[in-house]
Amino acid sequence: MFAVIKTGGKQYKVEVGTVLKVEKLAADVDSDIEINEVLLVGEGENVTVGTPVVEGAKVVATVKSHGRADKKINFKYNKKTYYRKKGHRQSFTAIEIKSINA
Repeated sequence: MFAVIKTGGKQYKVEVGTVLKVEKLAADVDSDIEINEVLLVGEGENVTVGTPVVEGAKVVATVKSHGRADKKINFKYNKKTYYRKKGHRQSFTAIEIKSINA
């Protein structure tokens, strides 16, 4: 069984056991969270598409860790007059999908 969930403004296709990095969530490590924004649930040929979400469906996940991604460098350069180098590290939460309830 798989599902398409929405969290942090992004959509992810998940299955039970999937570990993924999502935008930072306000949850403690090793705690369970419920994601209620399930856009699609399917198993084989049976696919349920929500309008916009599937009613009564939820995905339960465990928070594995919090962290920050690698630094991205934004470099602007104009010959002889201007240059700027700025870095950014995005925060993330690693979650593992425990169950998909539809």
